[in-house]
Amino acid sequence: MTPLKEIGECLITAGDDEYFFRPSFINMTRIGEPREIVQAFYDLHHDEVSGVLQSALEAYGLIPGWLIQHIKSTSYGRKAMMAAMTVLAACCDRDVTPLTGEIRPAKASGKAFKMRRGAMDEFDMLAIAQSLITHGIIGKARVRRLQRHESNESTSEFNAFEYISAARNHFSMSREEADRLTMTEFTQLLAAKYPDQKGFTREEYDSVADDFLAKQAARRSQAS
Repeated sequence: MTPLKEIGECLITAGDDEYFFRPSFINMTRIGEPREIVQAFYDLHHDEVSGVLQSALEAYGLIPGWLIQHIKSTSYGRKAMMAAMTVLAACCDRDVTPLTGEIRPAKASGKAFKMRRGAMDEFDMLAIAQSLITHGIIGKARVRRLQRHESNESTSEFNAFEYISAARNHFSMSREEADRLTMTEFTQLLAAKYPDQKGFTREEYDSVADDFLAKQAARRSQAS
């Protein structure tokens, strides 16, 4: 199956095996409850470890084994890695533990669990999981967004079924078709169906406001 990268799909090949990832609305529900989906997004984008891994990759060309062991032996970045494993598993219909590894009960005393590493390195897991969940709940479509629809308010929940229902209503889709949409694809379809909305984007509003204020200042200077 060929992935459509524009809407967030991803294909990873490991040996003879292929893993197809789709950040669809229905797969977002596999991450957890609406509040847990938003928490996973937060953990992936406010983690402690991705910057360290990126710096190591730039410095050494790879992520040193000692750094990986250090991360695994501490709670450093643990939330981000757990979230990455959860998102990758949710977006694929296959068992992804050969790629991501898994957490198992530890046999040694002093530790409740231990991490078994998979074929993917930690930085790739974080980067791909960040992309998947962004396409799944926010979207990366380059569409004209009206200023009146923009908001700085954050939300603590993502209810995928609201978007599934909206897709069925707006686009006359079956439940199965709506389930498979990503947020990026949903946004593109919405923009295509309603292309002539009136109003300003944030950038257009700011530009017009700046131009108006500049002309107003010029008229005042001439009057004085």
